[in-house]
Amino acid sequence: MTSAAVTLCVFCGSRPGANAAYAQAAQALGQGLAARGWNLVYGGGKVGLMGTVADAAKAGGAHVTGVIPESLLQREVGHHGLDELRVVPSMHVRKQQMAERADAFVALPGGLGTLEELFEVWTWRQLGYHQRPLALLNTEGYYDRLLAFIADSVNGGFVTEAQAALLVVEREPQALLQRLAKLLPAPPSGPADLART
Repeated sequence: MTSAAVTLCVFCGSRPGANAAYAQAAQALGQGLAARGWNLVYGGGKVGLMGTVADAAKAGGAHVTGVIPESLLQREVGHHGLDELRVVPSMHVRKQQMAERADAFVALPGGLGTLEELFEVWTWRQLGYHQRPLALLNTEGYYDRLLAFIADSVNGGFVTEAQAALLVVEREPQALLQRLAKLLPAPPSGPADLART
């Protein structure tokens, strides 16, 4: 892995979900980022959408780093076929290490953990802790109701239109990757840093 390569941080479910389209989209995203010469950092699991996106990226030639808490190593079945699997002591350290390596963030369909990770990096962005793009892959309209709620939050005066607009939303993996590519700055000369703007 070269230091100039873009690293995409992906948040997604440790389950496959009830719709086969979710796994298909995860696979397409992994293949697509690898085809662009990008690398992947994610939660380190072998199962669910986590495993699907990691396997697709790895098969496409991407450098894949997983970061997983020791307590979840068995539950999420830590993926030992990666270029690097970092076992860390807590969720806080996991999220920190993933963020430090990321040039952009994408959330695929997932559960509570995926939502929490997305909203944390979104909050960091609107507070000015980083300037990196963040995106939502809204496969089969999975996040339609969440996006409607965000719109209601704007109308209710708790979220500004500018804050809501920070989130790139696409239904198709390739369209999402194309939009992210346009938002990315010149390739970094060193490791990502949350303070980097």
